[in-house]
Amino acid sequence: MSDDTKDSFRQAALDYHKFPKPGKLEIRATKPMANGRDLARAYSPGVAEACIEIKDTPDAARDYTARGNLVAVVTNGSAVLGLGNIGALASKPVMEGKAVLFKKFANIDCFDIELNEPDPEKLADIVCALEPTFGAINLEDIKAPDCFIVEKICRERMNIPVFHDDQHGTAIVVGAAALNALKIAGKSFEDIKIVSTGGGAAGIACLNMLLKLGVQRKNVYLCDIEGLVYKGREKDMTPQKAEYAQGTTPASLDDVIAGADLFLGLSGPGVLKPEMVKKMAERPIIFALANPNPEIDPDDAREASPGAIIATGRSDFPNQVNNVLCFPFIFRGALDAGATEINDDMKIACVEGIAALARATTSAEAAAAYQGEQLTFGPDYLIPKPFDPRLMGVVASAVAGAAVETGVAKRPIADIKAYKDALDGSVFKSAMIMRPVFDAARTAERTIVFAEGEDERVLRASQAMIEETTDTPILIGRPDVIERRCERAGLTIRPGVDFSIVNPENDPRYRDYWGTYHDLMARKGVTPDLAKAIMRTNTTAIAAVMVHRGEAESMICGTFGQFLWHLNYACQILGTETFHPVGALSLMILEDGPLFVADTQVHAEPTPQQIAETVVGAARHVRRFGVEPKIALCSHSQFGNLDTDSGRRMREAMAILDSAPRDFAYEGEMHVDAALDVELRNRVFPAAHLPGAANTLIFANTDAASGVRNILKMKGGGLEVGPILMGMGNRCHVVTPSITARGLLNMCAVAGTPVAHYG
Repeated sequence: MSDDTKDSFRQAALDYHKFPKPGKLEIRATKPMANGRDLARAYSPGVAEACIEIKDTPDAARDYTARGNLVAVVTNGSAVLGLGNIGALASKPVMEGKAVLFKKFANIDCFDIELNEPDPEKLADIVCALEPTFGAINLEDIKAPDCFIVEKICRERMNIPVFHDDQHGTAIVVGAAALNALKIAGKSFEDIKIVSTGGGAAGIACLNMLLKLGVQRKNVYLCDIEGLVYKGREKDMTPQKAEYAQGTTPASLDDVIAGADLFLGLSGPGVLKPEMVKKMAERPIIFALANPNPEIDPDDAREASPGAIIATGRSDFPNQVNNVLCFPFIFRGALDAGATEINDDMKIACVEGIAALARATTSAEAAAAYQGEQLTFGPDYLIPKPFDPRLMGVVASAVAGAAVETGVAKRPIADIKAYKDALDGSVFKSAMIMRPVFDAARTAERTIVFAEGEDERVLRASQAMIEETTDTPILIGRPDVIERRCERAGLTIRPGVDFSIVNPENDPRYRDYWGTYHDLMARKGVTPDLAKAIMRTNTTAIAAVMVHRGEAESMICGTFGQFLWHLNYACQILGTETFHPVGALSLMILEDGPLFVADTQVHAEPTPQQIAETVVGAARHVRRFGVEPKIALCSHSQFGNLDTDSGRRMREAMAILDSAPRDFAYEGEMHVDAALDVELRNRVFPAAHLPGAANTLIFANTDAASGVRNILKMKGGGLEVGPILMGMGNRCHVVTPSITARGLLNMCAVAGTPVAHYG
């Protein structure tokens, strides 16, 4: 890295911490504080009621305060990252960063606490005194051997989890990486020889973990700056190092490295030389974890031993051993189970969960976060990436389950699977609202054809569809391209085995397909030559022909291109008097619940009849998600106060709806704020028939509907499910180019639901 690049990076990092406001954290109230009534409840006199409850029942603190979801990150700054003993104050940016990771990855609130106390016993006294404030303690960046003393005292005296992440977090991730590396190398913990360098807190904890996983102590050789740790050595020894003493005579790293299966480095740069690697066993495992510069450059290690399996602590090499894979989720499970400690069984459950996740198919979200990287289980992918959203459910539920099984859970979780589902739902915002749709989809086996089968999002959705539903995908695209992209994306599905392909360039059904299309369109200006050309080039038309011929129950298209272009071909082939596009309904999943918006795509300026049809269709589809529809017809006019075009059309649509009995609540025309704010609506129109806030907004033109949809998605943090094409009998859905792989999976569930389930 050039000096200019280093200066630029340094300034960017400083600006990140300084602007737009100093630091990385702030405190926000979780309860309203808008008037005297709120103040009376939050503070005097109402707060006394909560205090009395906690005095009588201490465990009630979890119910009435933030303690049950609050962790302290505590340090004295004596061993910060690669910076050493920089002191408590200078360590604060690191501790703030740790707090941010807790919130980001596991939604755990966190205070960073930096203490000017070098004495380990006094430091432990201070930490123990914090127990009433926190649900758990994360000790951080405390030098060895002081960290062992502090943790031991705190664990003995405190009745909440105390976890030194530098030790145990590193050990857990190393354990997971080693477990998978040994699977690839065809070796076992019981048989391998380990040579480790360092001897600090993290290094000792890693060796302890490897022993718990089956490594024999007699096969472990620990070296530090003085060479081999042996029996009788006096210089720079600690009781923790002495546990791993080998032999009775001095030796160097070079002396003991021969035949080693695993090198574990938590020491410093350049410690392991290429000539040492050549002495190691066949297909050696090299964990060079010193930061920022590892014990050996991975390229040098691989040149010395081409079959080496390598991990580092850096993000710019494969297999980064990163504690963020562990600590947020082990705390999440421990807090939720009310664990009094984090014991060995919980740590091993964490190891096994992380390792198993790396062996599973890569999630679409992780692939999107790490574009261009190979995320397929193997030598360069031993452990998951930190932004894999499945970590929360897999690891936290495994930890909580182990807490229950070992009897340290004060609030045992009876149904671990339901707990995991809830965690997944908190990460995948669409998971909970989509559950009724997925459940309905599992009652039938439907075949769904994807028009853009070469798109990686479609491939990932197809993999998930096969794993999570009973439906079968058909992909339209070139077989060699699809197979190559499946391999590149690390997917296990393969053409001809897990799904079938329609190849527009060479398919035996081509004659039948263009013939069918010509029969349908012959009196609409389509010649045989044009029909042939369309069936060679237009994958949306091919998919629609397949549904028309009964070779698929539904089609999904639109991952690129304009919505109405796709809809045109779908209507040409699948449209009838019975089935015609009524409107497009988008489900926006927001922090405070779902909100449905229509018509976002189909009718630019719908007629009153089309608006009424959209309302009826929306009510039917909203119920598919387990939500009782409360529909507002939205306009610039409010209950007749303006004589505008949209207002007139909405009033006429209301008249159409009122002309027949309806089994859902609706009201209009009104402003969006009146639709969502009951008090405001009651002030302007007390006679409104809509109970509560609306959950479905119907607009008088697509400009308004699509604009609201995009604002909610881009600025409101909303996740879209849809657009759901209403009126086509669930035989066709046209998505938009912004859709994600998970969005496509959600649409698979919508398309996979038999029509009988929603009318």
